[in-house]
Amino acid sequence: MRRSVLVRFLGLSLAVALGAVIATAVIATYSTTEKLQGEIDANTGQLQVDGEIYGELSKYAADHPTWSGVDKLVHELADKLGRRVAVTADDGSVIADSARMLGAAPELPSVPAATIDVRSSGGAKLAGLSSVLNVYTARKTVAAGAASGFVTTATAIPPFVAAPDWGLTEEEQQTKAKLAQQAADCYTAKGKPASVAQTGGAVPQVMIESKQSLAGARVMEKPGAASKDDSCYSPALYAPSAKAKLVNDDEIRRAVACLDAAGIKYQINDFEGLKSVDPLAKGDLTEKFIDCTSQARAQALTPYVAPPAKLYLGAKSTFNVFSGEGLLRTAATALGVLLIAALVMFFAGRRLVRPIVALTGATQRMRNGDHAARVPVSGKDEVARLGHAFNDMAESIQRHDFQRKAMVSDVAHELRTPLANIKGYLVASEDGVVPLDQSLVTSLLEETGLLEHLVADLQDLALADAGMLRLHPASRDLSEVVQQVVSAHGPAADTAGVTLTASVAGPALAMVDSARIRQALGNLVSNAIRYTPPGGQVIVGLRQVDGSYNLTVTDNGTGIAADHLPHVFDRFYRAEHSRSRTTGGSGLGLAITKHLAEAHGGRITVTSRLGSGSTFTIWIPGADTLSP
Repeated sequence: MRRSVLVRFLGLSLAVALGAVIATAVIATYSTTEKLQGEIDANTGQLQVDGEIYGELSKYAADHPTWSGVDKLVHELADKLGRRVAVTADDGSVIADSARMLGAAPELPSVPAATIDVRSSGGAKLAGLSSVLNVYTARKTVAAGAASGFVTTATAIPPFVAAPDWGLTEEEQQTKAKLAQQAADCYTAKGKPASVAQTGGAVPQVMIESKQSLAGARVMEKPGAASKDDSCYSPALYAPSAKAKLVNDDEIRRAVACLDAAGIKYQINDFEGLKSVDPLAKGDLTEKFIDCTSQARAQALTPYVAPPAKLYLGAKSTFNVFSGEGLLRTAATALGVLLIAALVMFFAGRRLVRPIVALTGATQRMRNGDHAARVPVSGKDEVARLGHAFNDMAESIQRHDFQRKAMVSDVAHELRTPLANIKGYLVASEDGVVPLDQSLVTSLLEETGLLEHLVADLQDLALADAGMLRLHPASRDLSEVVQQVVSAHGPAADTAGVTLTASVAGPALAMVDSARIRQALGNLVSNAIRYTPPGGQVIVGLRQVDGSYNLTVTDNGTGIAADHLPHVFDRFYRAEHSRSRTTGGSGLGLAITKHLAEAHGGRITVTSRLGSGSTFTIWIPGADTLSP
């Protein structure tokens, strides 16, 4: 399987498809098996459960400034009481929903079961319940109001009457615990057995044994109003927290300001450390009075309690991943999807693998010596680009192989001619046919020089290919190098009937290896003389360009055809196709010249027109850009 891209591609696609089918089946099964609960059941037991949920969430809202983190409480209540519990903001966004624990959940009921707003004077009213639930005391009798015969009701609740333990810090709780224990000890010492009881809040309660029941059990009561005059009673025990006091002061200030602006008479009463604003008479209990006190409470509590939220209740979410019928349906769906995926990926995979197989075959043919191997290419994707790259590589290999073979043939020819001449003269001299005189020795030396020149060119090219062409740069005047090259090739130019001149503007200092620069210029001048007819001229020029130098060799000879210009510097290229050669050459001179120019950090270019001559230009950096 690892050897086949098609099989791996097909297997991976099927695995992805299978995972998608399973995930889709899970989500679909969950969403379809979820059932919506209608209105709240009217039975008393359900009301008690919903009341407990409401109470816990209201307590959370009273103790936290935001709903952040309520998810844990919602999930705990749902698991404990078997109800779906959802809390949303006023804009409808879901804050927490127990049905979303496993993913998608059904829509929320159309009507919320309750609105949780602990800032309102009457608390939140639970839909469907006959009682009014409030996170704070829903109904209190104000001592001063009771003395005057006026009792506040749920219609006119004191602006802020908090539970005794609201807002208590840990330090305040510890202090109250100590006070409660001291009071219990005090009552016990006076012959009234007492104990400290924790009744669900943070404030401990002092309970006194009042009597025994018929069964002998003790009956414990909280000290009554008379206990305030008792030496065992500590007013600080049931005093409100500092936080409650702060909120109460802010509420009273806001309520008083609103009532004064409305011209409504009121009285301020104190109830166990907290103040309340009450109507002075029954006639003062107007809608404006209720609005002022309600707004004052809401504004004072806003920084300390969670914002209003809607409570939705329903049946507990159940999740059965696969039923019997659902399993069969899911299996059939998965089989169909897998079949379709397999067919699609099979044909797509074959289309993808086909060009790779073609590339593999072409590569094997090239390995066996078929350099003409090519692959058909269609499209513009990655595989198509790979095919184009392979064809370009094959074309380059074939071209260089052809040039190599041509070069070997040419070099063999160039070596054969002087060797044949040398051998022929030596055999003739040995047989006594040709006397071994000075002219024969001179001829033999000339043939030997040709062999030496060819071997030197081959050695230079081999060193350049191996990156071992060493230079010995020094600060030299290029104008002197130009004059030396012109002087050295002057006799050859005179023999060929060509005028060789130098065009130098002045001194030109550069860091160069003078021997290698003379060699490069010499190759160019030698070619120019060879391909310039008698009566023509060759000019060796030097000029400065932006701190660098251009060495030029210009002739008015046969020129080079345009289609040969891109190849004149190829290492195995010979110019007989583009020039009318009159003498031999290895075809290596221009390739060597290119390597020499690049070794100096420069470059060589050529411009030419067939029949109008050529200009070769070597660009050399100035002395300030190339250091030894």
